[in-house]
Amino acid sequence: MKHWKEIAKRFLACSMVLVLLSGCGKGSTNTKKQEDTDTKSTYKYEQELAMIDDNTRNYYEIFVYSFYDSDGDGIGDLNGVAKKLDYIQDMGFNGIWLMPIMPSPTYHKYDTTEYCNIDEQYGTLDDFKKLLEECHKRDIHVIIDFMMNHTSTQHPWFQSATQYLEGLKKNEKPSKKDCPYYAYYNFIPKDEVTSETYYQVGSTDWYYEGQFWEGMPDLNLKNRTVQKELEKAAKFWLDLGVDGFRLDGVKFFTNGDESNIKILKWFNDYVKSQKEDAYIVSEVWDNYNVAAEYLKSGIDSTFDFSFGQSTGVIVSMVRQSQTKDVGQSFANAMLNIQDLTKEANPKATVAEFLTNHDTGRMANILVSDEKIKMAYALELFMSGNAFVYYGEEIALTGAGKDENFRSPMYWSATDQTGMTDGPADMDEIENRFPSVEEQQADENSILNFIKRCLRLRNENPEIARGEMALIPEVKDEAICAITKEYKDSKLVMLYNMSTEEKKVTVSKDTYKYQGIRGYASTDGSEVTLSDETVTLPPYSVVILK
Repeated sequence: MKHWKEIAKRFLACSMVLVLLSGCGKGSTNTKKQEDTDTKSTYKYEQELAMIDDNTRNYYEIFVYSFYDSDGDGIGDLNGVAKKLDYIQDMGFNGIWLMPIMPSPTYHKYDTTEYCNIDEQYGTLDDFKKLLEECHKRDIHVIIDFMMNHTSTQHPWFQSATQYLEGLKKNEKPSKKDCPYYAYYNFIPKDEVTSETYYQVGSTDWYYEGQFWEGMPDLNLKNRTVQKELEKAAKFWLDLGVDGFRLDGVKFFTNGDESNIKILKWFNDYVKSQKEDAYIVSEVWDNYNVAAEYLKSGIDSTFDFSFGQSTGVIVSMVRQSQTKDVGQSFANAMLNIQDLTKEANPKATVAEFLTNHDTGRMANILVSDEKIKMAYALELFMSGNAFVYYGEEIALTGAGKDENFRSPMYWSATDQTGMTDGPADMDEIENRFPSVEEQQADENSILNFIKRCLRLRNENPEIARGEMALIPEVKDEAICAITKEYKDSKLVMLYNMSTEEKKVTVSKDTYKYQGIRGYASTDGSEVTLSDETVTLPPYSVVILK
């Protein structure tokens, strides 16, 4: 694999040649891009921010390893994240989810060797404290990945347990009195092994459970001593100032959803006893009707995999823009998510996302600028918490294996400052869309479109917090027509999910709106209102109030 910095050097050299050659030709290749960049804004609806200090937030998921390198070693670090807080805040995020930062032998760090420390590749505890301080100055909440399901095989607990088992005489039964750590994991004798998720301990007749892979032995979460160890770790991070946790692999805690929910309830109750307003979101990789059941544990959110990823509702709806009833189908799907959430836990909020560190990126899934933008409009205008994976705001490229989903953040095409090398086993990746620096300067870029959507969320608390209802008077099935109401304040939201311009009439007397509050259109075209009729460009959303 070629290192990213080497690729950047070659790109710079090629760019210089192209600049020199462009003066000899007609320059038709660059004309449209320049015209797009120079287009003057017609948007005149920017409102004052109406931020609320609660746990309904816009979260930016960061893989520290590939984000920003502050010390030149090719690996991202906590100080690098701190350097980019103004960028994160300017985008409209007021929450950060840090992927694992605890010591680990792997690049992804989902297999920790120590629960109460920082991986040395990322920095020190002092660096983390400074990062928290800078985040909180900006009213940015920080949640961290907390790996309750498993540890690394190099964790001292596991090392002690396996050394003990390897020292047993033939047919000697293990005892947790002799080695408490034996009971920290799920060890069974060879004759009880019934699945491929168990791995042999050395040359013994003992096997351990590892649902993800052999390097991640599963903890015995029903063991009260293990629970106390995890409580100690959670308190450590809460005392440092973290605002909550993202819980990994929740569906694999035990052998059934009901048992998993009981374990979640124990952890949630403990965390809330230490920090009442801590935010807990769980990863339950399943349809939302299953995932929502986990909200009965009292946790705040669970990720909505039915709407996210390449097979989810959002991508399907964008791909079906020619389908007659695409708008009404999307409205009904959102209503179903709202109902499932309220039924499971009226205080809970859904956690919406499109991609994360385990999925392909939108640049590879939807490919086109307009479709990527529309997909993010659909996500960011949903109720609940919004999660955006780093690099998605510029449509970073990544498909195939996991390492490719976690490639270096593309800050600039001309300045390598802060650029990381990325995972060692990552394929050579050529980004299809421009860098952060270039997209910031282009009013019609994906970055500035997502920034507009986040701004609208932050201007209108009803978007994230409001109760949704359908507008039955709108008969065009390509239009998603809904209201959202929060604390006696109501919005009308109209989504044109087709590739054609649409005119939609909504009664001002019935829905009590005065005019356009804001809009997002994927091609930059203006949304207009004449009396009670809205003209919506293809792939656009308008808010009326």
